[in-house]
Amino acid sequence: MQGSVMLHRLMLLDTASLYFRAFFGVPDSIRRADGTPVNAVRGLLDMIARLAIDYGATHLVACWDDDWRPQWRVDLIPTYKSHRVAEAVEGAPDVEMVPDALQVQVPMIRRVLGLAGIAVVGAAGHEADDVIGTYASHAKLPVDVVTGDRDLFQVVNDAREVRVIYTARGMKNLEIVTDAVVVGKYRVLPGQYADFATLRGDASDGLPGVAGIGEKTAASLLAAYGTLDALLAAAADPGSGLAAPVRSKLAASADYLAVAPVVVNVVRDLALPTLEESGARLRPVDDDSRRELERLATDWNLGGSMKRLLDALELCL
Repeated sequence: MQGSVMLHRLMLLDTASLYFRAFFGVPDSIRRADGTPVNAVRGLLDMIARLAIDYGATHLVACWDDDWRPQWRVDLIPTYKSHRVAEAVEGAPDVEMVPDALQVQVPMIRRVLGLAGIAVVGAAGHEADDVIGTYASHAKLPVDVVTGDRDLFQVVNDAREVRVIYTARGMKNLEIVTDAVVVGKYRVLPGQYADFATLRGDASDGLPGVAGIGEKTAASLLAAYGTLDALLAAAADPGSGLAAPVRSKLAASADYLAVAPVVVNVVRDLALPTLEESGARLRPVDDDSRRELERLATDWNLGGSMKRLLDALELCL
């Protein structure tokens, strides 16, 4: 605060990451009268209310996976997220493995966010990470990215006031990730994190990495050469002094290394609506929408979660 004026701050939600966390963190015994579970809806509303207040958000975008496993990434690395495919669909996004009790709540989440005036932005053929990468790279105001996905550490940038609010240890143990935190955890700068992840690999995303190169070696190589491109250039130069075993490992993974950076790096140049066009500015909910949300709070057994969200939006002026 400066006097009575709140400094503007943008919050970008990795929405699926959060509603999955809500689903597994709130008992699924919380249901509507017809038996439909609403634990993910309630949990997500509570998360948004708390995050917006605690971190002073004035603008918020719920970034959406219009395509959780884009074909262009799969074409480059077929194993990309393959272990999470429930059903392959020709000519359309594959169906992700999502518990039925969560899947049924996603339309409810979209409806509540819409009525609450919370911007929901996705992009055809892209993941929420790419939406986050684009907004975080071009926003004219400080940015908080809320996620449990460490891949997004690559967007952290102290100079641009972009940080990650990391949820991996739960909402009671949130961690603010800055340049120094990334360096402390991995011994690489945020700008090197995508190259680091490419070398190390990530089983949770189906990325094999370079066999024989783990976190410590990847960090050491990037400390010495700066970027993956420079490392590969050194590997191709017989006089560079790069150790023979490392050259051999990089050579064995040449096909992977030729495409992996495109898969691992978030897209930063999507044609997205501006914050103004998307309605990202948080505002109190107007009378008609408020009445509908209050009705849904009763009909859908959303308890105090809806009230906490509405109260939070009253404070985000």
